[in-house]
Amino acid sequence: MRIAMIGTGYVGLVSGACFSEFGIEVICVDKDEAKIAGLHQNKMPIYEPGLDALVADNVKAGRLSFTTDLKAAVAQADAVFIAVGTPSRRGDGHADLSYVYAAAKEIAEAMDGYTVVVTKSTVPVGTGREVEKIIKETRPDADFDVVSNPEFLREGSAINDFMRPDRVVIGTESERARAVMKQLYRVLYLIETPIVFTSLQTSELIKYAANTFLAAKITFINEVADLCEAVGADVHDVAKGIGLDGRIGKKFLHPGPGYGGSCFPKDTLALVRTARDKGSPLRIIETVVDINEKRKAQMADKVVKACGGSVKGKTIAVLGLTFKPNTDDMRDSPSLVIVPALQAAGATIRAFDPEGMEEAQKMGLDLTYCDDAYTTMDGADALVVLTEWNEFRALNLTRVKSLLKTPVLVDLRNVYEPSEMIGAGFHYACIGRPGSAS
Repeated sequence: MRIAMIGTGYVGLVSGACFSEFGIEVICVDKDEAKIAGLHQNKMPIYEPGLDALVADNVKAGRLSFTTDLKAAVAQADAVFIAVGTPSRRGDGHADLSYVYAAAKEIAEAMDGYTVVVTKSTVPVGTGREVEKIIKETRPDADFDVVSNPEFLREGSAINDFMRPDRVVIGTESERARAVMKQLYRVLYLIETPIVFTSLQTSELIKYAANTFLAAKITFINEVADLCEAVGADVHDVAKGIGLDGRIGKKFLHPGPGYGGSCFPKDTLALVRTARDKGSPLRIIETVVDINEKRKAQMADKVVKACGGSVKGKTIAVLGLTFKPNTDDMRDSPSLVIVPALQAAGATIRAFDPEGMEEAQKMGLDLTYCDDAYTTMDGADALVVLTEWNEFRALNLTRVKSLLKTPVLVDLRNVYEPSEMIGAGFHYACIGRPGSAS
């Protein structure tokens, strides 16, 4: 079988490479000539562990290729995946579907014979029907079906998530399209991966419902962490105690400075807007969105408090800028709020991130970028851990203390134990744990 993957961003490139690993011939298409030229040289446009090797292996095997020629790629494909961006639309928070609809029109013009058109991008309920309408209007003679096949990839572990997923969701009412999708995912059938077949609209909603539920779970534990600080409880023990309940589960119960990235912020907002438009508002998710936005500013206040109530004229060392480790993604990262807030309060910021500094500069973070963790903290008045990269989990505390002007460490990811840090002579602040200075 042959696949055309429209879009070589995070979802498109990872999905295309993984499908080729399944033995399927995949052509990844993008309008960005520079990006395609880079991929021909095995230069990845994103950071994802293991992706460069996976791409190189499948290009060498002849199963994976890259092009800017959408028409040729679609004409020879059995299935065409739309994996373009759906960012939040400026002004109202709705998902911007202009790239999806433009792709649908181009696909319609290029199709040759029966084709399954698959929306892999995260799209609101009803998008698949609109894609179907666009194709019919563009090519009344077209022989096709539209399928929803949402992705559930976590940045930093996306390849494993594709190869060994919890489930695959496929939305279609066509038996013909169902047969094509079963063949594409045949490898996963062999390892008994749950494959959920449902309607187009239901599949689209599953993706949003999953992400908003996880965002709500993160927001819940963040609020519980604040309560823990108020009453002297330990949020880690609370999370463990409730996470052992099979109905709740332990994942996404890690307190922090708020969620970010390419999915949760835009998907929660898009679902809120869709629900309001349909006259069925989601009050819980509206609150989740509001709390998460306010939390990022609160984390800046926590740093200021740990520094004695003022950071004016002080140098703050920041470790980690991306919204999570093992990615270079800066989209809606808490650092984009926390760093400017500290600068506005009079602080000078020095920072180091293993993969995210180039993207941070593109996002407009105007600060001093350093070559490593220890250079960042040399002579600083305080150290802030903003992203829990592995290399920040085992810092030489004696060296850290000797480099800092004052031994203030604000741990917004709860990487360290309060008792250990206090014993080492640090003024230590974390989230929701007794013994810290928070």
